[in-house]
Amino acid sequence: MDMKILVIGKGGREHALASALAASPRCTQLFCAPGNPGMGCIGTNVNISDSDTEAMVQFARQEGIDLAVIGPESALAAGMADALEEAGIRVFGPSRAAAQVESSKDFAKEIMKKYGIPTAAWHTFDDAEAARAWVQAQGAPIVIKEDGLKAGKGVTVAMDLDTALEAVDAAFAQEGGRVVIEEYLEGFEYSLIALVHDGLVIPLETAQDHKRVGDGDTGPNTGGMGSYSPVRKITPEILEETMKTVMEPMAAALVSEGVPFTGFLYGGLMLTEDGIKVIEFNARFGDPEAEVILPRLESDFVEAILSVMDGRPVSLQWSPKTCHGVVLASTGYPAGSTKGAPIEIADTDAQIFHMGTRNEDGQLLTDGGRVLMAVTMEDTLEEAFAHTYRELDSIRCPELFYRTDIGRKDMD
Repeated sequence: MDMKILVIGKGGREHALASALAASPRCTQLFCAPGNPGMGCIGTNVNISDSDTEAMVQFARQEGIDLAVIGPESALAAGMADALEEAGIRVFGPSRAAAQVESSKDFAKEIMKKYGIPTAAWHTFDDAEAARAWVQAQGAPIVIKEDGLKAGKGVTVAMDLDTALEAVDAAFAQEGGRVVIEEYLEGFEYSLIALVHDGLVIPLETAQDHKRVGDGDTGPNTGGMGSYSPVRKITPEILEETMKTVMEPMAAALVSEGVPFTGFLYGGLMLTEDGIKVIEFNARFGDPEAEVILPRLESDFVEAILSVMDGRPVSLQWSPKTCHGVVLASTGYPAGSTKGAPIEIADTDAQIFHMGTRNEDGQLLTDGGRVLMAVTMEDTLEEAFAHTYRELDSIRCPELFYRTDIGRKDMD
């Protein structure tokens, strides 16, 4: 059956989703709302904000959209999937209630506690003084997480007491301040994203994100500065254990709690000396993980999503190659961003995903914190690492910077 597909969002993740969906023979028309300059090359951009639920539903109805895929966590937390469903549009993305696995860290932690899903010990505080007292009693290192959606940036891994107390004060300086304070975990981080519908969980391939802004994992947290897939240190045995102890129990728990999940369930995980621990769950595909996982998918992405939504298990085929990507961010990120700087992209054999760009009179300009992601695929991580960094020479913009060590930890 021919399908009209709508991708909701405008970042690098949505560009990667659009590319994978457009590659399916089932996809005869692809719309991106609002999309970005890169997405406009593979589909039709529609000038509707990904926060305008009413206009999105109206467009989907008018156009006769057969499948909507929602990218951003903010749209999910605002109930866009619910509104599309109510309008009779098939949508791959969780309800507002199920999206609480990301929009409320406390909600996710309470479910993990109730169902025995391994995670860091934690306490939630609504009162600044109580939170400060707890931090002083526990000492550092310690992790401070602002409750709610923070695009990956509301987390402080405090290696000293002063930093921890500053993070607590910053969280409570905001309206409705609330924090989750966690024990500090040490180990090897990885991401596992799965296609989920109720209790059916189909894992994609592993990836590793690089959250900190600077080389050697220094500086503040960001939305992610680069990634690669697969992760060598995560063996098939570890992957199987992750499914049995984390991903499948979480999907089953959400069904039991009356908030069944449909969409991309993201497990942010750490392999510690005490086994696998959950750092966080997200209610959507990771970004920048989407840009290195989806190019390796050889199966039909649309068919895979439809099968899962119908409750039918699906076997996915993957390229054995390693996909490696580096984010180019604008000066000042993550504290701020430089907008309107001209970008020139020369001939390159890297896949370029647009994260924060706009076109003005035919000139590509920066338009966000994370701007572009260059991705290459080679037989080994070492070859892909070298290839991606060579290709960065083809992108010219004085207001962009990048990390030089993406993937280095998995080469040792």
